[in-house]
Amino acid sequence: MPDVLLTAAVAFIISFLAIPVVLQIADLKKLYDVPDERKLHTHPVASLGGVGIFGGFLFASLLSIQGQFNPEFQYFFAAALVIFFLGLKDDLVILSASKKFVGQIIAAAILIHLGDIRLNSMYGLFGINELPEAFSYALSYLTVIVIINSFNLVDGVDGLAASLGLLTMLVFGTYFFMIREQAYALLAFSMAGSLIAFLIFNHHPARIFMGDCGSLMIGLLNAILAIKFINVTNDSSVPIPVPASVPIAFAILIVPLLDTLRVFSMRIFQGRSPFSPDRNHIHHLLLDRCGMGHAAVTLTCVGVNVFFIMLAYSCRSMNPSLLLFLLLAVAFTGLSLLYLGRRPRQRRLFVAKSIREPQSAIKSAAPSKIVPLTQQEAAKVDQH
Repeated sequence: MPDVLLTAAVAFIISFLAIPVVLQIADLKKLYDVPDERKLHTHPVASLGGVGIFGGFLFASLLSIQGQFNPEFQYFFAAALVIFFLGLKDDLVILSASKKFVGQIIAAAILIHLGDIRLNSMYGLFGINELPEAFSYALSYLTVIVIINSFNLVDGVDGLAASLGLLTMLVFGTYFFMIREQAYALLAFSMAGSLIAFLIFNHHPARIFMGDCGSLMIGLLNAILAIKFINVTNDSSVPIPVPASVPIAFAILIVPLLDTLRVFSMRIFQGRSPFSPDRNHIHHLLLDRCGMGHAAVTLTCVGVNVFFIMLAYSCRSMNPSLLLFLLLAVAFTGLSLLYLGRRPRQRRLFVAKSIREPQSAIKSAAPSKIVPLTQQEAAKVDQH
């Protein structure tokens, strides 16, 4: 227990000290996320908080996890570096969806083929146990990619992605600590410590966003921990076995995971790219249809996620397929009530542009998130 608390404390301190430095650099270099018609903030906000999160997490993990006893962790950190720099580049210079997908495939390949993070069995879900090797690899790739993107896509409201990530880290970390999987517990709690520090600066109104380098990193760690959880809970030698591990892992990640699967399916059925933007995410529905604020949306989503974790764990003795159908039935019933509730409220439109360069120069330049500000916008940044 002291090792876990010390690791979380070190991660917290490093991230807490690093984020103000990131804010200073963002202010110096004008690295802001400027509001547009899809975004919810009304003034430019620094968007490289993931740098501070990653710094604290990586330092604390490398300091506490013993690599000689956990050789697979070198591949976890290698995949984390790939995802971090992929997200950082997307935060600075907008990447196409195809390039981001290729980078995520590379990270997933490192985890699956070198780190041996792979789904070998469905453990009774839909009556399926051991999986053919080819299907096992395909399902593992799909699982890793979807979980990575789920936290990136849910990061649309101040504090939401970080709060959900903190919840999942605490749940996975506590379980791994209880079954004496020390390295995985340290991995989870190091990220938890960094996220607590980040939330100090990210509560509404946010002073900084985590950006893709933060949200993709949270998704990657959740993919590692979720697959490890599914595999280890069915081992007969584990002190605390958990029946129906697949639906319970799904319940732990249900808000970001189900929201991503739902939105991806809607976009594909509409003939659009699954990565095309819209306002169909759960946080958009709560904002537009229920008139909630950022803090209320975050608390609601975290509370719903906690409810599903408790529901899944209390029903763990059920058949895995029935439990999964129960979780989906309850979730889609809630979504239906949300769609049938209040009518959408009118949204304000914010358009940001620069007056320092001619429009022709802006159009010819490569897409970038490094945005020059007008004098009025710079004044707003100084005020906030």
